[in-house]
Amino acid sequence: MSENVAAVTLGEVRAGYDHREVLRGVTAVVPEGRLTAVVGANGAGKSSLLNVIAGVLPASSGTVTRGAARPAYVTQHSEVSDALPITVRATVAMGRWAHRGPWRRLTTKDRAVVEECLGRLDITSIAHRRLGTLSGGQRQRALVAQGLAQQSGLLLLDEPAAGLDLRARTLIDEALTATRRDGVTIVRVTHDLAVAERADHCLLLRDGRLVAEGAPRSVLTADRVADAWGVPR
Repeated sequence: MSENVAAVTLGEVRAGYDHREVLRGVTAVVPEGRLTAVVGANGAGKSSLLNVIAGVLPASSGTVTRGAARPAYVTQHSEVSDALPITVRATVAMGRWAHRGPWRRLTTKDRAVVEECLGRLDITSIAHRRLGTLSGGQRQRALVAQGLAQQSGLLLLDEPAAGLDLRARTLIDEALTATRRDGVTIVRVTHDLAVAERADHCLLLRDGRLVAEGAPRSVLTADRVADAWGVPR
């Protein structure tokens, strides 16, 4: 893997919802095998950018080129209904559907992958519990484990640790660090600048436009951060 190899390339991408443009001519590169943090104030277009990369939100114009054909997408825990009558283990096992399909039995390999991902997020002991009975941190760890179980070369996460306690954040961060070492390309939306500073690559958005891209130390300068968040300098 090299920062010179692009896992995702965006060219003058525009996109939005209900005739409201959110992304305005975004051109950026996500380097292969690296962890890219997407940062910006609320409403900057971070989640929309992730949705475009995932293929959930079509670009109204511009180009999106992905090297990986099947990205794994981890949403925020608050977007998953408490009413779903599904266990933690079954939730993680759904990550194997990309390989097996939803109606085929899991193989021995599939089950081994599920157990490994449960272990990575330290949720094996609660694997029998229903998703709706879990705390926010436990549920988010289950969703991250599901994303890892897909074994995609491109993992997309929308603020996976937002609002979680220290233990949940640490377990998620450790799992993502190990996954990145395995050569997986990770794109992580975060509002936490400390998390972004530990990334390999950073995209800074403001009002749907990319205002800076590159190594976090060069992107997240005091002036740029203040400007992106509209804070007086």
